[in-house]
Amino acid sequence: MRLITFFLSILLLLIQFPLWLGKGGWLRVWELDQQVVAAQKKNDELKNRNAKLESETHDLRDGTGAIEERARYELGMIKEDEIFIQVVQPQSQPTTTSSKSVSVSVP
Repeated sequence: MRLITFFLSILLLLIQFPLWLGKGGWLRVWELDQQVVAAQKKNDELKNRNAKLESETHDLRDGTGAIEERARYELGMIKEDEIFIQVVQPQSQPTTTSSKSVSVSVP
C-alpha cells in the first residue's frame, strides 16, 4: 500500500509541475498579465499624446490664431503696422533683469 501511495504522490507532483511552472502555467500567465497592464498604460499615454498632437494639427490647419501665436512667441514676429514695445523693470539685484514685451497695433 505504501508503494501505491508513493507512486500516486509522485504522479500528482508530475501533473502539478506543468500547471505551475510549464509554458502555459500560472506563473507565465501572471507575467503576461503584468505585461498587458504595462502595455495598456503605455497605450493610454500614447493615445493622450496623439490626441494632443491631432488637436494642435487641427488648429494649425484650420485656425490662424495658433499660427499667429507660434509666430509671435517662437519667432518673435509682429504684424504689419504694429509697434513693438519692451518695458524693462528695474530690480534690487542687478544680476537678473526682467522685461515685458508688448505689441501695439497702429490704426
